[in-house]
Order: sequence, then structure tokens, then C-alpha cells
Amino acid sequence: MDPFAKLPEGCISEILSFTSALDSLRSAVVSKDFKNAAESNHVWTKFMPLDFQEIISTSVSPVKYASIKDLYFNLSHSPILINGGKMSFCLDKRNGKKCFMIGAKELLISWKGCWDFTSHANSRFSEVAELRSIGWIHIQGKIKTQMLSENTTYAAYLVFWLEKMDGLKSSTTVIRFVNYREKDTTRNEQLESRETGKIARKRRDGWIEIEMGKFYNRNGDNGEVEAWLIEINNPYGKSGLIVEGVEFRPV
Repeated sequence: MDPFAKLPEGCISEILSFTSALDSLRSAVVSKDFKNAAESNHVWTKFMPLDFQEIISTSVSPVKYASIKDLYFNLSHSPILINGGKMSFCLDKRNGKKCFMIGAKELLISWKGCWDFTSHANSRFSEVAELRSIGWIHIQGKIKTQMLSENTTYAAYLVFWLEKMDGLKSSTTVIRFVNYREKDTTRNEQLESRETGKIARKRRDGWIEIEMGKFYNRNGDNGEVEAWLIEINNPYGKSGLIVEGVEFRPV
């Protein structure tokens, strides 16, 4: 006899809501009652960010979904453009944590006279930044920490394309909190990190990424987090560099 057969579906749903998306999918094969509970909106709403309705309301295109489970997986596989197309949003499939990419037009790019902003067939954004001449590279992306998932370790990534994949290997990256609201500035200073010798990796979407650094988002009370990529030592071999954006996602 099924030991869970006497449990009301609502009780099963409540139990599953304290697990994870993966656990919920696995439980669906236990029994028909578990399958019904595992697909309920109540369960999958618990796996979504608390502000997911607010976020998708800013999408540039209507977000259509048949259930919260469908929405979860749609956002895990297909980022949506939000805030007038200035950034994109998606979910980490593993845990429902929030991921954002800041588009090239919203980045602080020094020496903009060396760059063109143009459309790109493989970009989610309307425009990317393309380096058209030899020059120093100084790119900054930032985001408010209150937008990110709390109690989560994040990494920032420069998303780009360059024929020579390791062409940014000699660059320096910096990540730091700014506008920290607490009076204790010592902690803020300790969160700044600098790294060199970055390794580029190919992404599933066809672009290339370089990690710019990691940080821990506690309660979203750290003001903004900035990620910089700086290349001033070796300006050659970078012509044709295309920047799609800077992505902040859980590690």
C-alpha cells in the first residue's frame, strides 16, 4: 500500500514546496497524487524569486505561460528583455536564483570614440559594442545588489566575441561594492578584488565569457556592485572585439 495515499494533495504540495525544483520533478514519478502536487502552482511559486511578477511585468514583450512550472523553465532556458531592453533576466535552472545581464549600451565604456554600437544577429540586445581600432579597453558594468538573490554567491562575467579567444587573457578585472550603506567601511574595502590572467570560455549561446570576479550578496544591502575589465598593457590584437554585456549570475 502506498504510504502517502492517505495524505491530502495539499499536504504533499506543502511538503514539496520546501524542497527544490529538481526534487519536485523526481517526486512526480512516485504516484499520481505526487505528480499532481509536484506540478501545482503552489509548489513552483515557492521556487520562484519573491519578486518574479514585478520583474516580468517590465518585460518588453508579453510573457506567456500556462503554469508557474512552465514559467520557471521558460525563464531558465530563454532570457527575457526587461527595463526597456536595457538588461535581460533569467533564472538559474538549478535553484531559481536570479540572473541579469546588462546590455552593452548600459555599460560604462571608456574611449567610446574607438567603438561602434551596432546590431548583431546573435545578440539578445538591439545593439552590441564593437571595437573598431587599437586602443585601451576599460569596461564597467554595475547592478544594485537588492535586485539579486539574497544569501547567494554571484560571479560577474564579460560576455563578448573575439576571433582570438584568449585575446583578453592579459586584462585585469576588478569587482567591488560601492555606496555601502553601513557605517563600517572596513568590510566594504575588503570586498574589492583584482585578478589577472583570466581564462575565456565558450558559452552555450555561442558567445565567449571571462569571469570578472565573485562576491557574496548577503541581504541586498550592499548598495551597488561594480565589475571592471581593464586592458592597458597590450592594446594589440583586440580590433573586432564585440561586447554583448556584463552578466551577474550565481556560481
